[in-house]
Amino acid sequence: MGIALARAAQWTSVSSGTGNLEITPLNESLLNTIIKYVENFNSRYPHEAKLVFLEPLEWITKVEPSAFGASWDISGSTVKSYEMDKDGHPLLFLSSSTLQIHSFQLLGEFLQVANERKLKEAQACLEANRDPVAKILGPSFATVEGEDTSMLRLLDKIKNDEDPDGELKMKMYLLLQQLDVQLLNSSLKQISQDARISPASVKNDVELLKRYSGIGENTVLKFIDYTSEYEFANGCRAPPWRQVHGEICYLAIKPHDKDLTYVTCSTAGAFLNGGKKTEEETIDYDRKSEIYRDLFTLLKKISPIFAENISKQEFVSHENPPSTKIMQNVELVDAKEPSQTQRSYENQEKIVHEKRTHHLEESKAVNKKKLEPSLKWRNLSLTGPQDNDVKEGRIKKYHGHEKSKSNDYINSTSPRSRRKTNASTSPGRKGPSPMKGRSSGSEEFSESSTESEEDEEQPDRRQEGNTDLPSEYWQIQKLVKYLKGGNQTATVIALCSMRDFNLAQETCQLAIRDVGGLEVLINLLDTEEVKCKIGSLKILKEISRNSQIRRAIADLGGLQTMVKILDSPDKDLKCLAAETIANVAKFRRARRTVRQHGGIKRLVGLLDCVPLGTTALVLDQEKDIEVARCGALALWSCSKSTRNKEAIRKAGGIPLLARLLKSPHENMLIPVVGTLQECASELSYRLAIQTEKMIEDLVKNLSSKNEELQMHCARAIFKCAEDKETRDLVRHHGGLQPLAVLLSKADNKELLAGVTGAIWKCSISLENVAVFQEYKVIETLVALLTGQPEEVLVNVVGALGECAQEPSNRAVIRKCGGIAPLVSLLTGTNQALLKNVTRAVGACAAEPDNMAIIDQLDGVRLLWSLLKNPNPDVQSSAAWAICPCIENAKDAGEMVRSFVGGLELIVNLLKSDNKEVLASVCAAIANIAKDEENLAVITDHGVVPLLAKLANTTDDKLRRHLAEAIARCCMWGNNRVAFGEANAVAPLVRYLKSSDASVHRATAQALYQLSRDPNNCITMHENGVVKLLLDLVGSTDEVLQKASAGCIANIRSLALAIEMAGHK
Repeated sequence: MGIALARAAQWTSVSSGTGNLEITPLNESLLNTIIKYVENFNSRYPHEAKLVFLEPLEWITKVEPSAFGASWDISGSTVKSYEMDKDGHPLLFLSSSTLQIHSFQLLGEFLQVANERKLKEAQACLEANRDPVAKILGPSFATVEGEDTSMLRLLDKIKNDEDPDGELKMKMYLLLQQLDVQLLNSSLKQISQDARISPASVKNDVELLKRYSGIGENTVLKFIDYTSEYEFANGCRAPPWRQVHGEICYLAIKPHDKDLTYVTCSTAGAFLNGGKKTEEETIDYDRKSEIYRDLFTLLKKISPIFAENISKQEFVSHENPPSTKIMQNVELVDAKEPSQTQRSYENQEKIVHEKRTHHLEESKAVNKKKLEPSLKWRNLSLTGPQDNDVKEGRIKKYHGHEKSKSNDYINSTSPRSRRKTNASTSPGRKGPSPMKGRSSGSEEFSESSTESEEDEEQPDRRQEGNTDLPSEYWQIQKLVKYLKGGNQTATVIALCSMRDFNLAQETCQLAIRDVGGLEVLINLLDTEEVKCKIGSLKILKEISRNSQIRRAIADLGGLQTMVKILDSPDKDLKCLAAETIANVAKFRRARRTVRQHGGIKRLVGLLDCVPLGTTALVLDQEKDIEVARCGALALWSCSKSTRNKEAIRKAGGIPLLARLLKSPHENMLIPVVGTLQECASELSYRLAIQTEKMIEDLVKNLSSKNEELQMHCARAIFKCAEDKETRDLVRHHGGLQPLAVLLSKADNKELLAGVTGAIWKCSISLENVAVFQEYKVIETLVALLTGQPEEVLVNVVGALGECAQEPSNRAVIRKCGGIAPLVSLLTGTNQALLKNVTRAVGACAAEPDNMAIIDQLDGVRLLWSLLKNPNPDVQSSAAWAICPCIENAKDAGEMVRSFVGGLELIVNLLKSDNKEVLASVCAAIANIAKDEENLAVITDHGVVPLLAKLANTTDDKLRRHLAEAIARCCMWGNNRVAFGEANAVAPLVRYLKSSDASVHRATAQALYQLSRDPNNCITMHENGVVKLLLDLVGSTDEVLQKASAGCIANIRSLALAIEMAGHK
């Protein structure tokens, strides 16, 4: 019976405890077989039925004392059997709902008393006694995997007359083994017939039924919908506390011939539930029918009309219901008090029920009307990453005390031997309150943009009880037992034996976790025995490559202990601790834990080793270098956090990293450069990299034979080359040539991404572009426009966009066939790529021959369509690219008008809040307005008041292009007067006080056009424009001179006219 329960029965997977039996047909079949066997046991085997169990079967019963008859000794809430064991104890004892039974005879009699509750009682009994054979016959008969020698031991005892009941026990054991075989055979037969239902299959069935449901004779149902709008990431709609029972979702169904019915869909099938509780508006989850194979089978059973219509296949298809928004970040919380998620779930459930009732009432009044659910999604109160990290800290703590003496060694390796502090909250410090402002919270949890969180939401996979596990799993289980109970020598031997397994295999990694090995390994780190610490760390270092193991180590407080080990005088220990920290600190909470417990300062201290220039090192120096390498490896993992970067800088890590960067050892250089390239996203680090003269070393290592080192150096240059001084230093130290050479290694995509990124940023300086021209870099970049991943394409297109700022390179791109692939990339969805490709296309469009190809490929239309993109960076880049396209197109006016709704779209972008978008759109409007017909159209679309509204800006870039747009728009109808009435004139006068000469030129042109209206001249004069324009008349810019003089002339003419009118 023990093996059947372990292998065949289906148990719920829970984070703690032993789990419960799922409510499935398979489990019901097993329970019914066991009940029938026990009920008949007394009549079939009367002698064996009287055998007293070594330990009683004990569980919490729901059977009341009043259910027992006169054949029992009943006293209040206590029930006793008259049958006693040899010590005078009753074989059945019930007190305060706790029931104890000592024999099969009394077990069978109790099942008769339980009557209709016998199934529930059998379930409760087996859940509380997972291995009943061990309780009945003793621990030596406990269920084990592999070879079972309990029968041989029993035979030896019978032979030696050591056990008077040995023969009876042997018969009982054989009978229980027969029951096991019977249970396993029946479960195997049922498993082979049944297929478990998945959330996806349920969703497909519901969507199909929705499509063919509605009012009318030719529909299969009147109505079907979910009771909850929530859809979790796993596809289930049942709340988390019901998903552990295998339940997927709950449906409200209205057949044509039946009242509103509520159905539960679970992995085992579909069944009727208790429906809505009217007083609470919650679901009654109890099963009210048998379990059917699927939803269709259930509906055919309860609704004859459904069965008839579904067989005819003459039903009307209705519109698909709106798609469901998936809720991603839902976590299980403590069941003791309802969480915000639980309350939100229940509230949503209530809302859906109210809407559904209202919908059904409306549908009765309308004949043959389509069923169109219009459920409006509400904003779910989901926790952000800050709350997630705090919730992750709610891990069960391990209590106990630390032992360091050799005679207490066994206790020190026990899973409960000491208290582990919460992984996210240090002792004496309260966790962040969710009611506090977000400013402190965001600072606490801030991470860099380069951080990868691929394992943040990894599902917790545990071995299922009925899965066939490899032999390694059980062997590791035995070794963990030795670790828990052995002395120092046995522990060291067990650790060595465990290392003989393939710890890179996930099965072995999870086996250590599942059998409680992680707790023991972490507890070993607190002992005084160096050998045990080293053995434990060697295992933890290997298995911590698994994301689930990493999180488990952090949950158990292992990082805090490893941080302390960094202060150990033993260099091997420090190396192993640092390497393990490097593996574990792959996710945000672990990195924060390392910082909060002083790990950053200690890791930086490991970097301070002997001079690295010499190659002939003594053994002790080699160990120092290895310690520094491991410290850099850990800092590399920790440096993905913004606050950790700052902590590394404050701990004095930059000079030490600069020193290690001169190392001749590649295995040292890789983590050092990796740390630098992570930290280079911060301005303070980029300045430090310049001042510490690290650019020269980075350039030098670009010529290394190690491609991983080359990749990290290129990425570091990519980030640092945002600054002009760094770009000049790269060129000065000869770094452009190795970058050009590395472009040939197109097979290594990570290296290619780093190199193209470095070339992109270096190309911002025109001096570097000239060098790249010599090495034929542009031709190579054009060849990389096809067949590359998006990360590479973003950098390649960015580099071409910068190189195309040089006129001669535009022809090179065209001759190499680069225009067509650039235009084709305009149809992508990657926002960074779209931003770069629009810039590149715009730069190429400045060449008339290129523009002809772009127009032929419908590139301008694609650029215009990107104005609808929600990303403001893409919008502004597309608008800038449209400007040269209009300037160089043969019939620009007609081309622009051919875009249906295009002019209205670009005018509406003047309502944007982004200054870069506004500046680029103003520049585009200035070019569009050169065509009179287009100017008339945009005037009708309200361009004048929108431009006037922007006049009070203080941004010089926007001022320049806004003034140009106003100057162009003044040339149509009464637009000059409209600008004056919209109060746009006075702010323009203030533009002349700007220090930007291009703003002066554009403003003078705008004022000249506006001054043709007398009222505008008066406004200008009142705001002191004459004095400002007189200063500009002496400018060397002829356009500025002419516009300023023309504006003054118009003002003077108006003054003379007024003066002459006064004399008359």
